[in-house]
Amino acid sequence: MATWIIGDLQGCYDSLMHLLDDVAFEARTDQLIFVGDLVNRGPASGKCLRWVRQQWERGVAQCVLGNHDLHLLAVAAGKRKPNDGDTLDDILHAPDREGLLDWLARQPLLLRRGDDCVVHAGIHPDWDLDTAQRCAQEVEAELSGTHRAAFFGRMYGNEPTLWRDCTSAESRQRFTVNCFSRMRFVHRKKHALMLKAKGSAAQPPEGCVPWFAAPHHRPERSRVFFGHWSTLGRVKWPEYRVLGLDTGCVWGNRLTACDLATERLHAVATAPGEGRTPGT
Repeated sequence: MATWIIGDLQGCYDSLMHLLDDVAFEARTDQLIFVGDLVNRGPASGKCLRWVRQQWERGVAQCVLGNHDLHLLAVAAGKRKPNDGDTLDDILHAPDREGLLDWLARQPLLLRRGDDCVVHAGIHPDWDLDTAQRCAQEVEAELSGTHRAAFFGRMYGNEPTLWRDCTSAESRQRFTVNCFSRMRFVHRKKHALMLKAKGSAAQPPEGCVPWFAAPHHRPERSRVFFGHWSTLGRVKWPEYRVLGLDTGCVWGNRLTACDLATERLHAVATAPGEGRTPGT
């Protein structure tokens, strides 16, 4: 029996099937956890979303929401314009659209297994795990509620950048969404979100550190499994007890799975026809 945590799919269905074959996934005994970004940029967003939902209904799979999943929901709600490179039409124009979107909107931002966590982008260093969970649950209630569209209307934006500046529900919720779905670097001293900073964690922009390298309030034994950062540089960062599982499948690199218990990694190359060139 194994629990496999799988990196960003982004519509790469064939790559997922190859990966599951390679790890000898067995639905009767094994479990899957996806780190978000099930959809977009790859050629089969609808197939990925339907397959994960089916496994969730069977009690086999769980997932957290990523920025591309939230983008899909916001576009569907009429609160965000599609981007040029989006590959979401097979969901937006599907006869089962509403069922897929309702299911997606009810997925969490944070999954906890004791002190271990699965998120899409990260956990802010100023949060302990209970604070992180409370913040996630507050946003999850908005996403699964009847006023979801209104929430998307106020969700986007880069402010506030500091946790101490979250003085209202709206500012706290926006900060929460940005931490869980967009964060890579934070300011070295103030821990401000540096949302425009990108690149490898080994060569951070001046004044920045990866979110997981800042002093944090998580228990020392806590591990964080996340995605979102295809240019991270490596998967395992044992000195910080984090594993970044987005290995750029949609960019023609590979799709990676990690055994939760042993941290054993397994990766497959992007399936033919599923990779894209960055910038397209």
